[in-house]
Amino acid sequence: MSVLTRDEAQTRAQFLDVQRYRIELDLTTGGEDTFESRTVIHFTAHTAGDTFVEVKPATLRSVTLDGQPLDPEGLTENRLALTGLAAGPHELHVDAVMNYSHTGEGLHRFTDPADGETYTYTQLFMEDVQRVFAAFDQPDLKAAFDLTVKAPDGWKVLANGITEQQDDGRWKAATTPLISTYLVALAAGPWHTVTTEHAGLPFGLHCRRSLAPHLDADADELFDITRQCYDRYHEKFDEPYPFDSYDQAFVPEFNAGAMENPGLVTFRDEFIYRSAVTDTERQTRAMVIAHEMAHMWFGDLVTLQWWDDIWLNESFAEYMGYQTLTEATRFTDTWVDFGIARKAWGYDADQRPTTHPVAPAPDAVPDTASAMLNFDGISYAKGASALRQLVAWLGEKDFLAGINTHFNRHKFANATLADFIDSLASATDRDVHAWAQQWLGTTGVDTLTPTVTEADGQWHLTVTQHGERPHRLTIGAYDRDLSDDRHLTLREHFDIDIPQGAPTTRPGPRPALLVLNDQDLTYAKVRLDETSAETARRSLSGVPDALTRAVLWNTLRDMVRDGQLPPTAYLETARAHLAEEADLAVVQGVLTFAATQITDRYLPADQRPAALTLLTGLTRDLMRRTEDGTNPGLRLTAVRHFIDAAAQPDTIRGWLDEGSVPGGPELDPELRWRILTRLAVLGATDETEIAAALTADPSATGEEGAARCRAALPTPTAKETAWTAMFQRDTLSNYLFTATAQGFWQPEQADLLQPYVARYYQDAVALAARRGPAIAEAAGRYAFPTPVIDAAAVHLGETCLDRTDLLPALRRKLADQVDDLRRALSVRG
Repeated sequence: MSVLTRDEAQTRAQFLDVQRYRIELDLTTGGEDTFESRTVIHFTAHTAGDTFVEVKPATLRSVTLDGQPLDPEGLTENRLALTGLAAGPHELHVDAVMNYSHTGEGLHRFTDPADGETYTYTQLFMEDVQRVFAAFDQPDLKAAFDLTVKAPDGWKVLANGITEQQDDGRWKAATTPLISTYLVALAAGPWHTVTTEHAGLPFGLHCRRSLAPHLDADADELFDITRQCYDRYHEKFDEPYPFDSYDQAFVPEFNAGAMENPGLVTFRDEFIYRSAVTDTERQTRAMVIAHEMAHMWFGDLVTLQWWDDIWLNESFAEYMGYQTLTEATRFTDTWVDFGIARKAWGYDADQRPTTHPVAPAPDAVPDTASAMLNFDGISYAKGASALRQLVAWLGEKDFLAGINTHFNRHKFANATLADFIDSLASATDRDVHAWAQQWLGTTGVDTLTPTVTEADGQWHLTVTQHGERPHRLTIGAYDRDLSDDRHLTLREHFDIDIPQGAPTTRPGPRPALLVLNDQDLTYAKVRLDETSAETARRSLSGVPDALTRAVLWNTLRDMVRDGQLPPTAYLETARAHLAEEADLAVVQGVLTFAATQITDRYLPADQRPAALTLLTGLTRDLMRRTEDGTNPGLRLTAVRHFIDAAAQPDTIRGWLDEGSVPGGPELDPELRWRILTRLAVLGATDETEIAAALTADPSATGEEGAARCRAALPTPTAKETAWTAMFQRDTLSNYLFTATAQGFWQPEQADLLQPYVARYYQDAVALAARRGPAIAEAAGRYAFPTPVIDAAAVHLGETCLDRTDLLPALRRKLADQVDDLRRALSVRG
């Protein structure tokens, strides 16, 4: 397939304007494999010349340009040349048969094993619109779209605009405003729907019928969050919501968390909870709602001109999602979760060889294939952190004034980083252009290290900076509580600018704990002076503010990763303090790092049993703390992590047989499959029990759970069967591939798995070439031999990266994974 280059896109944008698409899809023919697609494109050529249109058909049946037929054999890969165009208006007709997808790209088709109902939905991001209809597929050729869909009886069709069923059974969507091709959306199937109206607009929630009771149970909460965010954005933004409705469809086997299609946001339907979840997980769902709604303005109303500015979409929506959720909903501590979980994603990505600036240079994103590699912790978490720092430096009033100027200047059009910075600069006297270069045009994480001295009734702070960015940050000075020296009290907060604001002298004795970046307003790794380090290890749970505790836990995390703190010291600190932690996001973040990184990767195999024992002891502490039922979310978190850390099957086998954990909770499907997966890893279950569990839960998540369990069984036959399914048969959907991969690699099974390490690099490359970017990304993320950490594994990975035939999506994932192997070896050393 030919990928679109930046130069080609610029040339085409200068050559033509696109006014309108008329798209007719027929989902009633072709059975389970294909559908019909007819497209009419109205466009204008500014001069005489040549161009091309993109389409990826199963069969290209006919093409006419201005009434004259073109030879369908002229399609080369995904491009159809349009030659000899005269200056002026043109009309292109394309009639094609298209393939359904089972990898979450294009028009994805899914049949629900729970009831046999079938659903389809689009994910057209970057260049997948070509899998559904012919298009001039680049973000700066916006157009109006008219969509008509013929669907089976009993189906409902959702789209960017309000849809109506016609007399002939077809569904017609309202004409869109000017939007980019990648934002066109369709979801068709026998959806279960809940509706309301707000601010004169219809709001809808949609899911598979088998999930109807679970959506109904949460519909009020989902609508409340949607209304609260909608109202808050209208307080922030001068431009009103620009579309005619707001539908949120929870769709199966979705590759991302959600997609910001105007008027029809699609979410992965794991957000319709079948089983118990914590309030932090509900907060995450609410943040995704807020994030996607922010895109209606930043991304949909004003769209990037080329993919080097993807951060403008994602960083803005990420920052605005967390901030608006904090301001407008019951989730008032969202920045704690961002700091302990999301921000760590950005720090990790920014310290790998694959790092890139938040705003890459134009020549760094020469084509769509390279653009896909930038959807990472830098474009989301680091970019959002940079914007949060910008607001701290600029002030929210001037920041929002600049944003509203930007919307006014570029609504229903496209804009660049330079346009965005010019809009911000119009609202302030500060040098926003210099800030953008220092923050958005550079890579890496600064490190801030304090030196504290005391003399003559004063204490003196000097901050050493490894890096060159300017930072505005809050310093927190804490004293021990005289009545309980495990608890700390805040003496003062004060702000400094680095490098201008240091050194600093303050009155009084030196604090027991000094926290740089106390309110987590900047993006930097921070260190502790010796006294503060001792205080943190002794009294971390006694720090009064959850966001400060998150900053301290991140400091310890970074020190482990940088080889400055033994992994066992982190585990011991967790055992000492986590049972007293009040913020669930902090508990979840610390336990996740302790389990997936320290226990599974950073500790040598001979130290892993002791670490698992410590984790099960810690989770028992949390379970004892929650026996009174006052904190079900904390108890659920503890139960989950106890299951995952169990080194012996007896306790969790008893829970599974009894159907509940003593003192609660009752086992729901999620906990049952979690226990059964761990029993499979430990060799304490078999195919008969797995099959029975699937019979009891014949849902999509049940199928995934069974696939995960079967791949986790510690037998040569189970491993070979799973490997064949993943890498040879090409029949697994994206979700079943992921579930199988998650079960396959287990630290307890290193000897059994060793022969597959070398096989992985050959088979994954071939698989990516056959099945494309979505499966390539899954193979790099989930099917990578993560538990095998030695020099030979690193060498195999480095050798594979020397190949010239790697799909870019796989190359990026392998580069990150191999670097993580190197870091794990370094930490072990």
